[in-house]
Amino acid sequence: MDLSLEAIANAFAQMSGWEILAVVFGIAYILLAAKEALWTWLFAFLSTFIYTLLFWEGALVSSSLLNFYYMGMAVYGFMLWRSVGEKGEELQITQWSVKKNISTIVSGVVITAVLGYLSDTYTDAKFAYLDTFVMVFSVLATWMLANKILENWIYWMVIDVAAIVLYWKSGYLATIILFSLYVILAFYAYISWRKAYSENTAY
Repeated sequence: MDLSLEAIANAFAQMSGWEILAVVFGIAYILLAAKEALWTWLFAFLSTFIYTLLFWEGALVSSSLLNFYYMGMAVYGFMLWRSVGEKGEELQITQWSVKKNISTIVSGVVITAVLGYLSDTYTDAKFAYLDTFVMVFSVLATWMLANKILENWIYWMVIDVAAIVLYWKSGYLATIILFSLYVILAFYAYISWRKAYSENTAY
């Protein structure tokens, strides 16, 4: 794959205006989530709405369905964060035990193996297991984010790195650059949430 500045510039130049807008909304979503802002979910909904339509138009059915799920989770996250706020409280960041994280990861790997096998055996999907891994753990991490589970950002860092490998193999250069940025933003969000969690548990 050509990683020259010219190739990178060309890759971004080929992005549609809607795709660029979806990316901007996606970046805003992560930055707002790091601040635990309710506006997080508006930008999440707008970004995933655009991606749902783009992927559906491009016949990427699985990616379109995944982003449709993200849209539903954006509504769920907004309602969850807002309903708690109406009661004069704020949904607090919580942390899972090592045991719960391990059981969650093992369950995710098992589901990935089963769905990956089905996809690899009965469809023409490329890199079926890696693609399925990204999908399964993205579904899980999105639910964790909505419920303010601290470790969601660690999951996202791993998911985004896996996605970078997937898009590298698939030849999506611009997407690789964007997901590299998402890894950095997820790390920033984790540090922000970690600090807030430490402050909340200190009292």
